[in-house]
Order: sequence, then C-alpha cells, then structure tokens
Amino acid sequence: MNKRIIVYILGWVLIIEGAAMQIATVTSLIFNEHEGLYFFLTGAASAALGFLAIKVKKPKNMVLYQKAGFAATALSWILMSLVGCIPFWASGEIPSFIDAFFETVSGFTTTGSTVLTNVEGLSNCMLIWRSFLNWLGGMGVIVFLLAIIPKLGGQQNIYLMKAESPGPIVGKAVPHMRNYAALLYGIYIGLTAMELILLLCGGMGFFDALNTSFATAGTGGFGIRNANIAAYDTYYFQTVIAVFMLLFGLNFSFYILLLTRKFKQAFRIEELWFYIGIVALSVTIITINISSIYPSVYDAFHQSFFYVSSIMTTTGFGIGDVNQWPELSKAVIIIITFIGAMAGSTGGGFKVSRLLILCKEVRKEFALLVHPRNVKAVKMDGKTVDHNIIRSTCMFLVVYMGIFALSFLLISIENKDFLTSFTSIAANLNNTGPGLGEVGPVGNYAGFGIFSKAVLIFDMLAGRLELFPLLLLFSPSAWKKA
Repeated sequence: MNKRIIVYILGWVLIIEGAAMQIATVTSLIFNEHEGLYFFLTGAASAALGFLAIKVKKPKNMVLYQKAGFAATALSWILMSLVGCIPFWASGEIPSFIDAFFETVSGFTTTGSTVLTNVEGLSNCMLIWRSFLNWLGGMGVIVFLLAIIPKLGGQQNIYLMKAESPGPIVGKAVPHMRNYAALLYGIYIGLTAMELILLLCGGMGFFDALNTSFATAGTGGFGIRNANIAAYDTYYFQTVIAVFMLLFGLNFSFYILLLTRKFKQAFRIEELWFYIGIVALSVTIITINISSIYPSVYDAFHQSFFYVSSIMTTTGFGIGDVNQWPELSKAVIIIITFIGAMAGSTGGGFKVSRLLILCKEVRKEFALLVHPRNVKAVKMDGKTVDHNIIRSTCMFLVVYMGIFALSFLLISIENKDFLTSFTSIAANLNNTGPGLGEVGPVGNYAGFGIFSKAVLIFDMLAGRLELFPLLLLFSPSAWKKA
C-alpha cells in the first residue's frame, strides 16, 4: 500500500478543513461571538499539520490503487470528524466529547442525527459550522481535492472518486477526472445558490436561508431551530425545501447530460423514472392514509410530499411528529428509508440503482426457470450491466444486512423499545437521521449511552462510505506490503 500518498491526501484534507472552519470564524466576528476563537485556533493548527504532512516525505509515486484509495478516503472522513468536533467540545457548547464527535460525524456523513435537545442554544458560529458540515459532506472533500489538485486528478485515481461517490455505478472512463470533479462541484454550488435565492425571495432571513440551503444541499437535515423546518410555517418555504431535497437526490450525471444538451440520453435513465415512481407511489399512499387527520386533502398531500422527499433523499428534515401517523404510513416511511436516493447524488440509503439492478436480476432468474436454455442479460439504459456490478451489488446487500443485524443486536443491549432500536440503525446506516419512536423527527439521540452512540457513529460512516472503504481499515492484510 502506498502509505506516503495516503499521508499526503490526509494533509490536504487537514488544510481544506482548516480553511473551511474560517466560515465559522467570520460568522463569530459578524455576531460578535468569542466562540469563533476555537475555530480560528483549531483551523490554524489543522492547516499547519496538513502543510507538514504534504511537505515531509512527499510521495514520488502519485498513483493510487483501489486498496490505498479506499483507505485514504475512509481515514480522511474519520480525521475530518475528529478535527471538526474540537470547537464543539473545547467551547463547552457540547460538553461531552462522544456527543461532539457524534454530532460532527452526523454532519459530515449528512445523516442529520442529533444529540442536542436545544439547538437554538448554540452560538451562531457553531450553528453555521454544523450546517456547513452537511454541505461539505454532501459532495465530499475528496471530490473537491480531485478538482483542485492536478496531481490527484489522474485517471488512475478514480478509486478516490469511487470510494466517496455513493452508488454502484461510477463511470469507468472519465477522460478528465479533474474537470469532472470540478463540474460536479459547480453544479452543487449552483443548485445551493438557487435554493438560497428562492428562500430569500420568500422572506426568510439570510442566516436561516444559508443554513437551510447548506443542510438541504448535502441532504443532511441539520436545522437551526428547535422546531426544525416547522419553524418556517409557510407552505412556500416548505415546498421549496421539499423540491430541492428531491433535486439533490438525483444522480448528478443527469445534470451533466442536461448541461451538455444530451436531453434524450438524460431522460432515458431508467433509475430516474424508478426514483420518480417510488416517490409518486409513496406520496399517494400516505396522502390517502393520513387525509382523515388533516383539515384538507391538500394539507395531507403537503405533509406527505415533504416527508417522502425528506426520507427518500435521506435528508431528515421534519415539520411534525410522524409517530402520530397511521401504521401504514409509518411502514412506507421505513421502507423508503432503506431505499434512499439515486446513485451519484448527495443522498444516502441502499440506492435506487441497486434496487433496480436486483429487481432485474430476479426477473432474469425467474425467466431462466421457465426457459432454461435462453440467454438473458441484465440491461440498464439499453446497455448490458457488467457481471461484476451485479456481483458487487449482491455482495453489498449481504454485507449491508450483516452490519444492520449486528448493529441492531448491539444497540438492543440498552433495552430500548423495538421501534426505536430498529429505526435508529436504519436511519443511521442509511444516513437519514430521524427514525421513529424516541428518535422521531421531534426526538433525538441524547438518550443513548456511549456504547450505542459508538455503534451509530460506525454505522453513519459505513453508510456514507458505502461500507467497504471503512471495513478495509479493519483488515490486517490490507496494510501489508504488496
């Protein structure tokens, strides 16, 4: 394993994070808050350590293979979370280190789970950093590095992109990795700016609109009000947020095709229509099911559309207590928690593309039972899906189920009720945030003990990194010289 280049990448991650922290420093100056000093000092120390890392023993070979690429990405996310939690903890605004680490991991992985019972008690600089964690984690710091560092933009380093990009299908032959990464971030910034402008046009304050846009873009769901999005009790704000949650749940390749005027190819993406179909079906079922508990069908539709957008994209924003809904609606919410958004989006979950591949594979196997001599191939968007992708999708499902089962057993030691324990694992492994029971949209994770929080931290990181990069760190053979 090329350990020198791993240290080199970690150094750049520290520099980027140190620079990113200054958004909180500037915020503290604007609001005249002394807590900004913690961000300034932590950011400066982070950048200094990063500078040393990239200058001492600079790697001669800048090529990363899969093993080193996955390890570098997983270590980057752990390191970012450790450094990012220091201001929360050192300032005393989140006194417990494990709670500060939990909150930071939740932010970076865009999960949105929180241990805070009074979000509005945080200073403004802490709130902006907390929301900016969602934005940073949404597209990924490694993708940003590929965009700005020429030496990391080589085609060989697609393993960095694959380790951080959600979903089973990442382009095998991106001609210019650096340009591709820059284009992704350009689209990401553009969509964030569009939401910010629309919220401002509706009369939302700049600070609230900026935080909300950061959290929506990263599909992280960190709100800055105790009532979350219910604090903005106008249909306009909630509808804008719901629509943009769905937009950030789309595969960013769709936007690239639109920008390059390949409209037919863009709208022939099967995953897109499968995604829209699941959203439409879920909204319809829930609207009908909850219509009796709201003043009008429109109110029921609004509630249903917002929550389906929030959970399907694994954002986790809330505007009420889903625990009060009928059992059928709660069952739909749990199901789409597992499905998640499209591959190549900022959303989490199992991914629509994987579900579509598995459905096609099951259909193929049934066809072979009826006609054993027929030669069948799984196709998506008119192209045959490589057998390795099908194999890796099946393997992902097995590992995913194994981690879920083990995590559920471990967290059950606390003797919480079944619904709380089950949906806690589902929400954190799928990076959704809120579950049901004690951890519903109006609840939080403060009631869990240190051991359970550690399990949930692992699940958040595993879910965001698509399992394998994080699991690789625990394999002794991975660290041996080839």
